[in-house]
Amino acid sequence: MATLPKIVLDAWENHDEPAILATLSNAKIPNIIYVSCVTIYEDECFVVADNYFDKTQKNIHEGSQGSLLFIDKEGKSYQVKGTLEYHKDGKLFDHMKAANSPKHPGHAAAVLRVKEVYSGAKKLY
Repeated sequence: MATLPKIVLDAWENHDEPAILATLSNAKIPNIIYVSCVTIYEDECFVVADNYFDKTQKNIHEGSQGSLLFIDKEGKSYQVKGTLEYHKDGKLFDHMKAANSPKHPGHAAAVLRVKEVYSGAKKLY
């Protein structure tokens, strides 16, 4: 598994909420949503709570890759691109449930497996 670069892990610890998650339908229609329950699992992937997904969930099931965009408190942007998985049970689902607010349903965990990382236009990984 790919490990996120330290600079991204440090930026995530100091990020502003919410982050932005982008997916693409099979018809090549982009979908972009704000996400606030996002965690990093074992320094290798981002785990996003599916609290109210609709088009995002459909796109993941269609095989969409994804991109997560966030900004640190100093205003520096980071974009993580990779493959998406959808978990309704197991360790990644349990990880999401532990981090998700009980006021939200937490239907599933959307997992972004890192393939590329950028800060602005600069490729970090």
